[in-house]
Amino acid sequence: MNTHDLATLLFSDITATPADIETRYPPRNLLGGACVTRFAPSPTGFLHFGALYSATIDVLLAKQSKGICYLRIEDTDATRTVENGEALLVQGLADFGVIFDETPNTPDKYAPYRQTDRKDIYQTIAKQLVCDGKAYPCFCTSGELSAKREEQTKQKLNPGYYGAWATCRACDFETVSQHLKDGLPWVLRLRASGAAYDSKFRDLAKGEVSITPNDQDIVLLKSDGIPTYHFAHVCDDHFMRTTHVVRGEEWLPSLPIHLELFAVLGWQRPEYIHHAQVMKLDNGGKRKLSKRQDPEADMRYFKKSGYPVPAVREYVMTLLFSDFEEWRSNHLSAPLDDFEVRINKLSASGALFDIAKLNDISKNIIAAMSAEEAYTQLLTWAQEFAPEFAECLRRDEQASVAMLNIGRGGEKPRKDLTVWQDAVSYLEFFFDDCFVMHDEFSAKIAPDVRQKILQTTAAQLDLTLDKPTWFDNMKALAAEMEIVKIADFMAVIRIAVCGRQNAPDLYSVMQVLGKDRVIKRLQNAM
Repeated sequence: MNTHDLATLLFSDITATPADIETRYPPRNLLGGACVTRFAPSPTGFLHFGALYSATIDVLLAKQSKGICYLRIEDTDATRTVENGEALLVQGLADFGVIFDETPNTPDKYAPYRQTDRKDIYQTIAKQLVCDGKAYPCFCTSGELSAKREEQTKQKLNPGYYGAWATCRACDFETVSQHLKDGLPWVLRLRASGAAYDSKFRDLAKGEVSITPNDQDIVLLKSDGIPTYHFAHVCDDHFMRTTHVVRGEEWLPSLPIHLELFAVLGWQRPEYIHHAQVMKLDNGGKRKLSKRQDPEADMRYFKKSGYPVPAVREYVMTLLFSDFEEWRSNHLSAPLDDFEVRINKLSASGALFDIAKLNDISKNIIAAMSAEEAYTQLLTWAQEFAPEFAECLRRDEQASVAMLNIGRGGEKPRKDLTVWQDAVSYLEFFFDDCFVMHDEFSAKIAPDVRQKILQTTAAQLDLTLDKPTWFDNMKALAAEMEIVKIADFMAVIRIAVCGRQNAPDLYSVMQVLGKDRVIKRLQNAM
């Protein structure tokens, strides 16, 4: 068959050549050693925790090598695309500190950054593959393909379109031409060589990996002319000059296809980094973190709960790099970006998602904030997820900051807040219109004695005293009433003022509330 005539027949409207595309997208002008990485999601609108995991490596590799990290939207599968999905993904990543150098909204000379806008590139390369005899049209119907799979199953053969099962490989020019005249739909398939590259492959994270050469005549272009993921991403990574492809280890089975495509196209392939998947314990075993089963798989969970961004980023680093925690213990106050990324330190096995560990990190980060910083972040969260509480915080900013400052600082700061969501129940007692008596008074103190404690404390309250003197007065009152344990005495006052036993330092709480409000609460509790 004259493959040049076949290419012209199939792609009569394509006049550009691969050389034209090469000229359109020249090599990037970067210093030696600079990495060009990409994050390439489908615009589903759902940002999986694993996406943040991969994108973090992409951004860090590019930043630390003085390279480029770009966002490419792989939207060729219309069934997975949702309205506003791209914007949700971009914003979701930005919320957690993942910022790209190039995006569809900041077009560069390597634009467009959406695959549906790059159709002419794929068509040009596809035409050249046909011209070189490395691709051919396939007119098999879905029924015919199903029949082949059934027969392969009966014969206990690998399913797929290959070898003798690839019946359209042998179609001559006249047959193809007639099929086209008859309006039969067709897809473009790769003519698999089965041995276009070495079976030993070195992954930067996994080390040497043994792979089985591809023997499948995979589909390159679907019947509507839209490329498959395999073909599109290889073309894009080449022309957008990607140097390092970061992705989950679940893509390893597809690696032979991608390596073959780079080989048959004569392009230098990028380095591959296949990182471990995020796993979760389930009934004694491990499974992949699932968006259907695990709320924490959706990054909106962390935002809605109110995890500080640095806590989530810090936690992701502990999952990604085996040497991160040792580095952190030696650089307690260093910015996260100071950590030197070493790919050989990527976690080799499945990283185990541990919400308790994330919570510990989050507690420590919130406790280390200044009261002013905590107020700003809490208010930002509350404005979106707890607007009524936000209004309470705004009503008296100075008092709100003072509340958050109780127990903050020092060698052993209080760690009452794991996430900003906790602040609603933790701080609501400061606001009179939100005050609720959550805990009951202990039976250790008789009702008449309790009344006397509240009445006497209200009558003698003096918040001008320093804390030691004030506490000495409380101990003296307890002794007068023959209450052996000062803790039992103070518990009555604490529940009356705070509505609960577990609350910040009582003296500090009273200072923030002020004498009039404290007395009113003591009287109400009577």
